[in-house]
Amino acid sequence: MDTQRLILILIFCFSTFMLIQAWQRESRGPGSPPVEGEVAKSKSSTDATPKPTVKLELPTAPGSLTPTQGKAKVSDLVHVTTDVLAVDIDTVGATIVRAELLRHRATEDTTKNFVLLGPKHSYSAQSGLIGEGLPNHHSRFEAAAQKYTLRDGENRLEVRLEAHGSGGIVVRKTLIFERSSYLVTIRQEIQNSNSRVVEPYGYYQLVRDDKPPEGTSRMVPSFTGAAIYDHKDKYKKVSFEDIAKGKTPYSKSAEDGWIGIVQHYFLGAWVVPQKVMREFFTKRLADNLYAVGLIIPFNKVEPGASVTQSVELYLGPQDQNKLRSIAEGLDLTVDYGWLTVIAVPIFWVLKTIHAGVGNWGVAIILLTVLIKSLFYPLSAASYRSMAKMRVLAPKLQRLKEQYGSDRQRMQQAMMELYKTEKINPLGGCLPIVVQIPVFISLYWVLLASFELRHAPFIFWIHDLAAKDPYYILPILMGASMIIQSRLNPEPPDPVQAKVMKIMPIAFSIFFFFFPAGLVLYWLVNNILSIAQQWHITRGLERAGIAHGKR
Repeated sequence: MDTQRLILILIFCFSTFMLIQAWQRESRGPGSPPVEGEVAKSKSSTDATPKPTVKLELPTAPGSLTPTQGKAKVSDLVHVTTDVLAVDIDTVGATIVRAELLRHRATEDTTKNFVLLGPKHSYSAQSGLIGEGLPNHHSRFEAAAQKYTLRDGENRLEVRLEAHGSGGIVVRKTLIFERSSYLVTIRQEIQNSNSRVVEPYGYYQLVRDDKPPEGTSRMVPSFTGAAIYDHKDKYKKVSFEDIAKGKTPYSKSAEDGWIGIVQHYFLGAWVVPQKVMREFFTKRLADNLYAVGLIIPFNKVEPGASVTQSVELYLGPQDQNKLRSIAEGLDLTVDYGWLTVIAVPIFWVLKTIHAGVGNWGVAIILLTVLIKSLFYPLSAASYRSMAKMRVLAPKLQRLKEQYGSDRQRMQQAMMELYKTEKINPLGGCLPIVVQIPVFISLYWVLLASFELRHAPFIFWIHDLAAKDPYYILPILMGASMIIQSRLNPEPPDPVQAKVMKIMPIAFSIFFFFFPAGLVLYWLVNNILSIAQQWHITRGLERAGIAHGKR
């Protein structure tokens, strides 16, 4: 691969990509204001249940949708342990205040388990009822025990909590855990012993501060913020900054869809059954605290009757297969950007190779070989063009000496020379341009795919999703780029020639901070390119083309 042209084209493509991203952020419309006052009534004629018309009160008022202030006392916590989750439930509001993923290690200290929800990031999952005298997430619930464990041979664990509203209303909140599942079912049951009809609404929200998750690097971009999906607007990301500004680029109500908070590799999301009206909301609660959630109307609760409402909460990794089976569009939280149409099949091929070899590093190497083989005809055309350009190098140098500073006449003479020799000076660029989308797609696959997190390769590479701890792969990659640049014809312009000598070294420095899996791909790609270029050049030499013979 022509390293000189490739470097320039990559820089151009990445710059263009970042400019497009910035333009999209700035040009996004403000949308409707977030849910802070009265919740809008549904405009759908098919919705028989009226939409919420209650007020979402200020944080200090009853029924407020804000996080419980302060840390919960140990005596107020209910501890739940399954084979994949360790959860703490605060009896104030029956709120999940901590969720530890037992099968996944922490990003920085791999001797500990990864904690998704917890006080470190002021991250919790809250639920409650909206309506006069009904318990919300500030209300005190009572639990039958302080510790629940999913035992061997059991596939289901239920944690029941109970609170009393005014006028003889009893609310039972049940959290249901399943074996080997990151889904938690939240079931709210209202028993009306009052003499009046109750028309409540259930709310379910995730509350998080805007601190980035541990291990986040500016060199490796990842999104942390709200994500919303419904059939009409499809997948939408809403940053905390947009929430603070009141930007809501999504429908406020729908009969399908989910809402959650996305961070690198992990996800928290509220999932509601289809054909159930729900109101989406995002809200800024404090300077650095945000809520995203759903409001769902209950059926009317007649005196002496009881009504139940169930919603699922996902707290786990962005495993595409599992997410796809839970809800439509949930797998889109694994965001491959605007080249998703290319990235998805690339990941499928990578995963298929891994299923056969059992090592993600080896799978990346074999995928690189496969991609290189597919692009071999284009690369061969590029190398042939470079070989012919190498033949013209002495003639181009003589033209430069002949015309000196008269660049216009020199350009005309060069074009005439290209025409006489039947050489297209851009012949080596098109094959590279065609391969750029594949490289960018693979970049996002290696960056966003949860499966590569903490995936070992060999020896010192224990995590293909993290940078090389000893920078061995980036150094080897830089050396391979230098070798490639030596195989290419030197530009006639001395300034450009110096830039091209420095560029491989400068460019490789960026890879010091890139995931080891991506550097491994680039290194293998360079090695294959060197071998391919040597093979093609050797064939041209045998034909007499590389030495200028006719």
